[in-house]
Amino acid sequence: MSREDRLMEHEYDGIREYDNPTPGWWHAIFIGTVLFSIVYFVFWHFSPMAYSVHEAHEAAVTREFRRLFADLGELAPDERTLLTVTADERWRAVAAGVFTANCAQCHGQRGEGLVGPNLTDDAYKWVKRVEDVYAVVADGAAAGAMPAWNRRLSTNEMILVASYVARMRGQSLSGPRGAEGDAIPPWPSVEAGTP
Repeated sequence: MSREDRLMEHEYDGIREYDNPTPGWWHAIFIGTVLFSIVYFVFWHFSPMAYSVHEAHEAAVTREFRRLFADLGELAPDERTLLTVTADERWRAVAAGVFTANCAQCHGQRGEGLVGPNLTDDAYKWVKRVEDVYAVVADGAAAGAMPAWNRRLSTNEMILVASYVARMRGQSLSGPRGAEGDAIPPWPSVEAGTP
């Protein structure tokens, strides 16, 4: 076939183009892409084995906490553990992250209280001892106004949050809510909590 035979009949602005068909490998890739998209769509939208972005995120968070908590072990929600974790700098960032993700929308980024009570003063409604902070986090309070986190957070996460909240005490940050409850004695010293 000569070059002239390959020229197409139409002409635009004095330009004529060759009749160059798309190569077969390009058609094969296109057809493969269309078939793959059908399988992909059916799997991710209808298969019980498919997972959502949220489930993938939860799985990643769970893996990360397992990795982080491997050297921490399973903590007990007692006074000594809470005070020890309160003083441990390594876990403060993890506790701050859990607090920010789950508690800050009600208690404020720094615990100053928004919808929920101020956590930085010395007045508490349901807390008399440092272990009670864990009990309120785990079981909730105020007939559900403070939700129970024991179905959403692991024991170690709740202990970290409780120790983080216990450490907030004494800052007396001002927030939209005043002091609520009764003033309680200070927590025992950190030294008393060390093993």
